[in-house]
Amino acid sequence: MTTSIIVGDTQRTTTPQWPVPEERRTVTVLFADIVGSTALVDRLDPEDVRALQRVYFDTVAGVLHRWQGVVEKYVGDAVMALFGARHSDGFDAYRAVRAGLEIQAALDRRSIVGDINLRVRVGVATGEVVVDLGGAVSGGHGVASGAVITTAARLQEYAPPGAVALCAATARATAGLITQRQLTPVPVAGRVPPMPVWHAVGPVRPGADQHDGPLIGRRRELAAIGDQLSWAIRERDPRWVSLVGPTGSGRSRLLHELTHGLTTVDGVPVRWCVATCQPYPDQVLAPVAELLRDVAGVRHGDGAAVVHDRLVAALTPLFPPTRVATAVPALQRLLSIPDGSAAALAGAAICREVLLRLAAHRPLIIAVDDVDRAGPAVSRFLHALFNAATARGLPLAILTLHQPQWTDTRPGPARRVTIGPLATVQSGRLLRYLLTRAGQPVALVDRLLPLVGGRPGHAAMYVASIMDGADLVALPLPEAVRRAVGAELDHLDGERRAVLMVAGILGGVISGATVDRALGWAPGRSAPALRGLVTAGLLLSHRIDGYAFAAPALRQVAADRLPRALRGLFARRAAEPPRLDTVQPDTVQPDAVLPDRAAVDPVGAVVSASTARSTDVVRLDAVRSQAGRLDGVFVALAPTPRSGPPRRRVPTPTTATPPAALTQGTNRPPGSSRLRAVASAGDVPPTPVAVVTQAAVVSTARANAGGHWPSDVDRSPVAIRAVPAVPGAAGPGARAGVGAPPGPVRAAPRPPSTRRPQNLAASA
Repeated sequence: MTTSIIVGDTQRTTTPQWPVPEERRTVTVLFADIVGSTALVDRLDPEDVRALQRVYFDTVAGVLHRWQGVVEKYVGDAVMALFGARHSDGFDAYRAVRAGLEIQAALDRRSIVGDINLRVRVGVATGEVVVDLGGAVSGGHGVASGAVITTAARLQEYAPPGAVALCAATARATAGLITQRQLTPVPVAGRVPPMPVWHAVGPVRPGADQHDGPLIGRRRELAAIGDQLSWAIRERDPRWVSLVGPTGSGRSRLLHELTHGLTTVDGVPVRWCVATCQPYPDQVLAPVAELLRDVAGVRHGDGAAVVHDRLVAALTPLFPPTRVATAVPALQRLLSIPDGSAAALAGAAICREVLLRLAAHRPLIIAVDDVDRAGPAVSRFLHALFNAATARGLPLAILTLHQPQWTDTRPGPARRVTIGPLATVQSGRLLRYLLTRAGQPVALVDRLLPLVGGRPGHAAMYVASIMDGADLVALPLPEAVRRAVGAELDHLDGERRAVLMVAGILGGVISGATVDRALGWAPGRSAPALRGLVTAGLLLSHRIDGYAFAAPALRQVAADRLPRALRGLFARRAAEPPRLDTVQPDTVQPDAVLPDRAAVDPVGAVVSASTARSTDVVRLDAVRSQAGRLDGVFVALAPTPRSGPPRRRVPTPTTATPPAALTQGTNRPPGSSRLRAVASAGDVPPTPVAVVTQAAVVSTARANAGGHWPSDVDRSPVAIRAVPAVPGAAGPGARAGVGAPPGPVRAAPRPPSTRRPQNLAASA
């Protein structure tokens, strides 16, 4: 049985970039092993064995690195690699299967030692593991732990030599991208029933998405893009329009509507050239080749003679005959092998000139879907095309579709159109249509509506999962939604990801103070991360200092990433109420006056006001509800015996006695302030801190009780510290007491200890 042990390394897991050192993640595991290695090693010289192993491991590691896999361990002649261990793009299973197929092809063509050719079995399985993020690098032994590792090892045992075996989850994740052949389920020790197995045959070009239903919503975005494209053609002033939205927002559907709706501008026919960037294309210039195929009408699978004739027919109206004769061979080379070689780049330059001359004869719109999947060579091609069209004043427009996190620099005149969530009414209409077409009960709309988050793609995935037999009671998150949302989460750095995961377990509307408390951070540390998540469209601002998730699926995926122990730790910290500071009664005398602009720390020492100024302020009623903790505050506020004439009683404020009247005729020292408890709960911005003496609290409590202590107040030696609500209210030389109010006073919580760790790894 194959097992993995998490290796603890505080140097790796306590870095500020990864406040959460471990995550529960869905990863794909590749397990490759040599067929008949024991017999092979027995008949070879040890030096030959070493040479064979070096070539074998170098070949496998090179393929895994190219497909962004992480080598977790070497077990004898076997290699185990992880895909999606630290970052996921939603295509982890696809990359793992492609890597397995490429490993087989590379070893089949290569003689390792002398005339020895190795045969390898490969198993690929997808499932949930706990990952050590700090160790998720090549050679990080013990990075992941989970049953899926054993599954991958078992699968390779049932794979024929030279084949790649897939589990059911991997087969579902690569459906439509990899040609598969299902085999008879195989028995596995300790598992009932037998495990289903698929064999991967090879990559397949995905077909175009079907958009046969009605367009619901999106009329405003459709009109905005249409106006921009029409203006560029009408004014012969090229424009670059970016259609931005997360996975499942309906970008491709809008492109479909545009290509079928915007066919003329002012009566002039418009030509569309559309390319879709596939995940991890074999060749970097494949999208450029797709544009050329669209122009010439060349289909995949056409023979060389057909390709030649169609290229000649497309170029003849645009170039002189001699230029056509030299351009066609270069374009044929681009269509056959669109790599980054010099020959392919020369063909791309000719393709760019073809598009420019085509635009000079007829208005042209170039659309590239999922451009964030393309490499830099495609971006350079589009930029050069746009700049040349601008210099010539051609009726040409470029429309690119991508996710919000794509950071490619677009030209200055580029327009950005962002797709937001559908309105609730529109989401309901879409769900009713999808459920009706699928033959499912329309009553499920009410349950699905809060789950889809206004994303049409998520609605379609939920309905598809119901058709595949999903539990109608639990309605689990579909695998396709989990993969897409997990990729959005992994575009974040470690700190913002930690904030999002904590917010996921808290649920509802969360505040920055609660997130800081849960993570053990200093107050305010999470504020920049929360603002960044709002900018990225993952969180929504909700009231003052409140945030809510933009998509329910994102909250669930973020919460599921946390291991159980961290979930419990964060929940306990978040539930802890802020603690009030206390001052020892023998530290501050009733009539003592502390130095100007000074404060008292939790153990009674005098500290500077700049230190105390960083303390958060908590409203009293937020603490009063915590099992009578406030009662202990007033216990020590017993009146101090005084000599001299008794004080005149101060009436309790009522609606008939305004608070201002209470200050008239009372014997209060000038410049003092009156303690006031704040009535409403919530977070209060930090304010400068001053000090209130025990006598001040005593005077205020007695004033509020009509000059007498309330009968239900226990008296213990405790005092509280107060904070003026108006910065600078307590001026130099002012005594804290009851008098003319320069500003109300609020109680302040205990500041975080300087010894408290500033990241989770140290405190967990």
